[in-house]
Amino acid sequence: MADIDQIKSLRDETGLSVADIKKALIEAGGDIDKTRELLISRGGDIAAKKAGRDLKAGIVDSYIHNNKLSGCILELLCETDFVSRGEIFQTLAHDLTLHITAMNPQNVEELMEQAFIKNPEQTIRDLITSHIAKLGENIQIGRFQVFQI
Repeated sequence: MADIDQIKSLRDETGLSVADIKKALIEAGGDIDKTRELLISRGGDIAAKKAGRDLKAGIVDSYIHNNKLSGCILELLCETDFVSRGEIFQTLAHDLTLHITAMNPQNVEELMEQAFIKNPEQTIRDLITSHIAKLGENIQIGRFQVFQI
């Protein structure tokens, strides 16, 4: 039987359902690291299933570096206003603007392959995929622009 603290910790970390987490823990024989790997893989599967869904909502977010010499404006898209108004989605958008300002990618494709500045073990693609699994909606970067003096 899976430990409730393990399940709660993995739920907080991944945002996936308790049933998915229990199933992964059982498959991994209770090994937390193997369970994480299984859950990450499932997150990718969830993202792939949602990739074709229409993006009818989203937000525009911005970040200006404290030296006022660089900044970014970003369009982050999702399926519903409900998700776009949520703290998790808005935090994702702001983290992306911060990353884009710091790393200055030339296009979305380049951005998606970059290591996330807050967690270099994770690419931006992985970050977005984990949020798709967590929020249950297709999420895509529409466009962005970096400004530098």
